[in-house]
Amino acid sequence: MTTAAPPQVNGQPRPLPELGDWRPVEQDSPIDPPTPAVDHVALAEAAAIRDRAAAENEVRRLKAETDAEVARIKATEEARKLKLANDKAEARAAEEQAARDARIAESNRKRQEAERQEAAARKAEEERREADAASAEEIAKAASKWRLYAITFYAVCAVVALPVQIAAFWDPQAWWLVIAPLMLEGAALVVTKGAAAAVAAQRPHWHYRTVAWLFAFIAAGINLWHGLAAFDPATAIGTAFASLAGPGVWDLHEHGRIRKRDGALTRRERKTKARDEARAEAVRKLEERVEAERQAHRENAARAAAEALDTAREQEFPEVHRHAKRLAADLGERAITESIWKRAKLDVDGALPGESAEVLRMRNAAETRVEAARQKKPVSTVSKTTKAQRAIQVSGASRRSSYKPVPPLRRRNDTPKFHSVARALAADAKRQSVTANTTSEETR
Repeated sequence: MTTAAPPQVNGQPRPLPELGDWRPVEQDSPIDPPTPAVDHVALAEAAAIRDRAAAENEVRRLKAETDAEVARIKATEEARKLKLANDKAEARAAEEQAARDARIAESNRKRQEAERQEAAARKAEEERREADAASAEEIAKAASKWRLYAITFYAVCAVVALPVQIAAFWDPQAWWLVIAPLMLEGAALVVTKGAAAAVAAQRPHWHYRTVAWLFAFIAAGINLWHGLAAFDPATAIGTAFASLAGPGVWDLHEHGRIRKRDGALTRRERKTKARDEARAEAVRKLEERVEAERQAHRENAARAAAEALDTAREQEFPEVHRHAKRLAADLGERAITESIWKRAKLDVDGALPGESAEVLRMRNAAETRVEAARQKKPVSTVSKTTKAQRAIQVSGASRRSSYKPVPPLRRRNDTPKFHSVARALAADAKRQSVTANTTSEETR
């Protein structure tokens, strides 16, 4: 086997050597190239590489198909969720719209109902006003007629009664005495008008009416005396009645005006008012009796509750109860009040009601258990000390001990070291503890 020389050396062309008369050796038969040996390991490695590549391709294909299927399923699920969300949103919008329409319809119905009620109220008010106006007009018309009739009747009665009175005072020798009956009837009429003016002005009127009745009785007495003496009894009684009837009817008219002015009630109204007052008084007395019974029941219930509370306190806290009774007697109280009980509880147990040493210990234990449950640790490992126990190989505190005599000073490597397995376990435990504490802190 020959090796060809490089055409250049150090960048300079190299001359080729002269080989002289050189020719290839001729052989009688050609030499066959050697057959290479079969490398089964290389073939196996190549096959393994091909298989691994095929497997990786298959895995990639399966992963791609799986990812595509997952993506399709996820897209389908997302589409379904989106459709459900859209359907829910559409249904919610429809419900809200329906509710809004219902509210609008209800508001319109209420508004229309209010308008109808307002219109009905206005119509009823107008009808009531019209009825009141008609009634007032009718009352005024009836009062005017009644006044006219009373005056007319008064005048008629005066005309009937005057002739007999004039005959009683007639004397040809003293003819001017006929003015006396006219003066008597005129005085009665004038006094009656004075009573009417007093009623209109809301002034006292009883003396006017008394004087008018006095004049009427004088005129009736004259008619009765002279009628019996000069005429028949019928004339005497009739003219005497006429002297009294005219002023009487007019006084009835004025009496009605006075009652209307003063707001006096009729007999039926007075009976109705008295009946209503009696019913209201009976209801008031019944309510008072019921309220008194309720108050008595509440007082009895409060008294029973106080007695039950005192009994329970005496059974559960005998020492505190005895001290509270002494305090109540010392302070002049008949019963144990809440302030006295609080003071007695502080004196005996040193705590307010609801607390004691047992309660505080129980609460602390419960808080410890809850804290251990939150940190996922057993209750026995929960301790406030950071170095509850140390192995002999671990160095102690840097400060000097208070014990006598002073222990010897420790030196490096004066005790055997931990085994490697123990150090690995300790590191693993420390790592797990830090992870657990971090997780608990994040959870809280």
